[in-house]
Amino acid sequence: MAVYDRIGITYAETCRPDPRIDAAIRRALGGARSVVNVGAGSGSYEPPETVLAVEPSAVMIGQRPAGLAPAVQATAEAIPLEDAAVDAALAVLTIHHWPDLKRGFAEMRRVSRRVVVLTWDPDFARSFWLSGEYLPAEAVEWDVARCPPLESVRRLIGPGNRGDARPGTA
Repeated sequence: MAVYDRIGITYAETCRPDPRIDAAIRRALGGARSVVNVGAGSGSYEPPETVLAVEPSAVMIGQRPAGLAPAVQATAEAIPLEDAAVDAALAVLTIHHWPDLKRGFAEMRRVSRRVVVLTWDPDFARSFWLSGEYLPAEAVEWDVARCPPLESVRRLIGPGNRGDARPGTA
């Protein structure tokens, strides 16, 4: 069972999009014309260029509003797209839920020409605005315990992807 099948029942009602996060995603995507949204959740940060949303939780897929890209119940480790199918693969606040980071990032690189990840550095999570203003306190503690260090994320994403991996850049 996907974690969000249990904890995400009211996600679309309680987690509202933040314009700072949206702006950071748009900057990072640049001119991408086609995007796969990996760990898409309820679609809060889904750019209009999204051609497919990949989400393991049926509960989260069920909360997606009409008009968003088609969603498939799948994981980051097995993205159902052909090689180089999209300009960008996007993962927003999701990588700490993946059972196999290495495989998930390999899949994102396989299906896209660019990998965009919005995450945070667990060493700074408690002082980052996202933790204090956006996420509930219990979620911060749960997420921080599972969030990989930024240096690991950089290595796993691989060469050719520019990283704005500084605390507070979102």
